[in-house]
Amino acid sequence: MLTETFKTTKSEEIFAAAQQLMPGGVSSPVRAFKSVGGQPIVFDHVKDAYIWDVDGNQYIDYVGTWGPAICGHSHPEVIEALRLALDKGTSFGAPCILENVLAQMVIDAVPSVEMVRFVNSGTEACMSVLRLIRAFTGREKLIKFEGCYHGHADMFLVKAGSGVATLGLPDSPGVPKTVAENTLTAPYNDLQAVRTLFEENPEQVAGVILEPVVGNAGFIVPDAGFLAGLRELTKEYGALLVFDEVMTGFRIAYGGAQEKFGITPDLTTMGKVIGGGLPVGAYGGRKDIMSMVAPAGPMYQAGTLSGNPLAMTAGIKTLELLKRPGTYEQLDRVTGKLIHGLLRIAREAGHEVYGGHISGMFGMFFTAGPIHNYEDAKKSDMQKFGKFHRGMLERGIYLAPSQFEAGFTSLAHTDADIDKTLEAAQAVLSSL
Repeated sequence: MLTETFKTTKSEEIFAAAQQLMPGGVSSPVRAFKSVGGQPIVFDHVKDAYIWDVDGNQYIDYVGTWGPAICGHSHPEVIEALRLALDKGTSFGAPCILENVLAQMVIDAVPSVEMVRFVNSGTEACMSVLRLIRAFTGREKLIKFEGCYHGHADMFLVKAGSGVATLGLPDSPGVPKTVAENTLTAPYNDLQAVRTLFEENPEQVAGVILEPVVGNAGFIVPDAGFLAGLRELTKEYGALLVFDEVMTGFRIAYGGAQEKFGITPDLTTMGKVIGGGLPVGAYGGRKDIMSMVAPAGPMYQAGTLSGNPLAMTAGIKTLELLKRPGTYEQLDRVTGKLIHGLLRIAREAGHEVYGGHISGMFGMFFTAGPIHNYEDAKKSDMQKFGKFHRGMLERGIYLAPSQFEAGFTSLAHTDADIDKTLEAAQAVLSSL
């Protein structure tokens, strides 16, 4: 445990300098630790399930670069594949066979995907699929769910989760009213609210987009019948159903949430895991819809670094690793041991907590629950979470610096790592 030797002098110096160079000192808002207090640690290197900061402190990592490190950081087979790929060049801006290979792997795995387009981030994938559903249907309005985050495109920054929720920001300045007016929102897990929106906006809704398992308002699972109900409603009203599987894709099952729950959307967005730790995103779905994307069709979307050979290489090797026997059973076992242990320890220490997991994705709220949507999640004790986060950090456990972010395990996490984490939690939770 680090409590007696925990020093972050170099991290503090670097972050102080960063705040003069970059807005808030970071390249993405949640990294600034605004909702948990204290200053962020500055990473030096990562390996397997561990982080080392610039002060030499070691941590067990439950963020995993926000999900991509599902096989563990710097997996030797991924690194070796990248070394070989580097000899051929870092960027082509032209077709390469690696795109075909990864595309076929995605198509084979994800039930909804008959064709796929690679981009450079989950945000870019969601921006592109938004334009596509409007082009395909000839309609302009979108239904999303409160607390769900689909990147920072204008139409998505209405009652969004992730950093928007973490920092308590209102709907973002800079989003035109005319754009925001086309975004309709409903509480997650509320089918009647969705039906009402369809009824109030006849033949105007292009589609419904959601995280099939919410990870950007904390970890929230769909109620029984919710996903199936959305599938029926979108068919009934002539709209498209989009699963944002940037977080859940290849993590809660090899075929994503749609495989796990047996519900096939029209379109899917992906990222994180399929890049093996490199910047990547993708969107795919039915062939008749995807055929509208340029140059096959009139809906334009492009990207210089899309299909980058290094990202394709890392993605291919990562998916190969995930296809090996026992992968998802191991993720489920380790994550179950972690979250059940955390919940038990917290309750024994007198705290009201609620949480759960699916495969290698988990979450815990400081509230009695149950939690069905973002409004329920906001009942969590944020101040207590901040203290819990800091106490765990000082004991060598790195958790997402926000109550409104899911946690992740990897194939590199061991039983000893989980035991050490629960030991730290025992000390922290008994002192809160």
